[in-house]
Amino acid sequence: MSILGNLIWFLLGGFIPALLWFFFGLLWSITIIGIPVGVQCFKMASLQLFPFGKDVSYSSMGAGSLLINIIWIVVGGIELAVANVLIGLFFCMTIIGIPFGLQNFKMAKLSLMPFGAKIIHI
Repeated sequence: MSILGNLIWFLLGGFIPALLWFFFGLLWSITIIGIPVGVQCFKMASLQLFPFGKDVSYSSMGAGSLLINIIWIVVGGIELAVANVLIGLFFCMTIIGIPFGLQNFKMAKLSLMPFGAKIIHI
C-alpha cells in the first residue's frame, strides 16, 4: 500500500513541496556554517517525495536544535508549513484525499521543527 500511496503522492502534489525543501537546502548550503542545515533540508525533501511507510519521531531537543529550529522558522519554515497546510486542506476536501491531507499535515509540523526529528521506517 505504501508503494501505491507514494506513487500517487508523487504525481499529485508531493513534488512541489519537495522542490521547496531542496531550494532551501541549496540556500543554506551556500555557507559552510549552513551546510548541516542544508543536508537536513535534503533529507526532508526525500521524505516529502515519499512519505508513506515512514513516520517522524521527535526526540528531546538540545539547545543547538532549539536554536536552529527558531532560526529555521524565520528563514524558511513558515513558508513550507503554509504550503503543506494549504495542499493538505485541498486534499481533505474529498474522502479519498484524506490520507494524503494527513501526510501534508505531518509534513507541515515537520516544516516548523525539522531539527531534532528522526525519520522512522515503518
